[in-house]
Amino acid sequence: MGVYERLGLRPIINANATLTVLGGSLMPEPVLDAMREAAGSFVDIHELQHAVSARIAELTHNEAAFVCSGAAAGLVLSTLACMTGTDLDEVERFTSEGPGALTRNEVIVHASHRNPYDPAIRLAGARIYQIGNVWQTFDSELRAAINGRTAAVFYFAGNPARAHGALPLEAVIAIAHEAHVPVVVDAAAQLPPVENLWHFTQQGADLVVFSGGKGLRGPQASGLILGRRQLIDACALHSSPYQRLARPMKAGKEEMVGLMAAVEWYIGLDQAELRARAEKVTSYWVALFNRLTGVSATREFPSEAGQALPRVRVRFDEPVQLTGEAARLDLLGGDPPISVAVADESSIYLNPETLKPDEEVIVARRLTEIIRNATPTGALDQK
Repeated sequence: MGVYERLGLRPIINANATLTVLGGSLMPEPVLDAMREAAGSFVDIHELQHAVSARIAELTHNEAAFVCSGAAAGLVLSTLACMTGTDLDEVERFTSEGPGALTRNEVIVHASHRNPYDPAIRLAGARIYQIGNVWQTFDSELRAAINGRTAAVFYFAGNPARAHGALPLEAVIAIAHEAHVPVVVDAAAQLPPVENLWHFTQQGADLVVFSGGKGLRGPQASGLILGRRQLIDACALHSSPYQRLARPMKAGKEEMVGLMAAVEWYIGLDQAELRARAEKVTSYWVALFNRLTGVSATREFPSEAGQALPRVRVRFDEPVQLTGEAARLDLLGGDPPISVAVADESSIYLNPETLKPDEEVIVARRLTEIIRNATPTGALDQK
């Protein structure tokens, strides 16, 4: 009996996504081994962060890097860094008096990029200044929004629906840099492709934030900030082990070493093989479910957060008497529980990214059973 069973819990098959609510992703053995080794000794945390960050920066072709306690913590730290820089007087003024004492305490965000992670920016004390609308944004709106109080422009990458109403990242970088304002990219779930680890900074972004516990498959309570050394140094000034605002967002020695091992492991992966595995599972599901009466399955690309991976949309039509939410609940309530995403009233998404080997067969078998139980007798013939 495993630890979850001893607690009265059932492990879940994740055909949904690298969601925090499901524990992010599963760490490979090299990451687990590195964390176990790190846990066995004391070490100077300043020196460890410096050494680990230098190694990650080298691996990812970046000027500097910083390990934090998650992508949301990375947004807080990036905001703080852009507001104060490495000016210790500004850092101490913020610590003692709050953001109102700072000259630069506004962050510009596109209307189409507003999302539930906005509070991470506000937690740092910044005021969000919104530009454009969900349909469109003009260059002139960004230029007009930048003023002496602007600390940064934040850009949320990857979600195609959000990209529609925003300026292209290249334009944002060009306009912001004309005014000497840094650009921060939230790329929390933007792996794969592996090239994103250096793509955004090579475009000119000043800081880029990734989750450590999603595509990288590092510790769930870890995040990675990449970018310009001066701003990375500013992130460190606000973070643990200093007694400043981000002290509660502590990354321990295990997370630091574990994330370094995850980056090493991820960069060493055969990316073509990773994509081929996802495509194989996708093709299997599409072929299988399209044989069932009242069911249509299609490959969709990219995946839920804009990653360069496929997923499958399974739609239920007559005579199948099943909604997307009912299918989700039936799968989650079964044995073993299976988590999927609802696409709309009559369909669900299946994601191959987070599956262990052969779990796609379990998902297919369970969903087929649910579909058959929701189809009237006499209408079960395959197409």
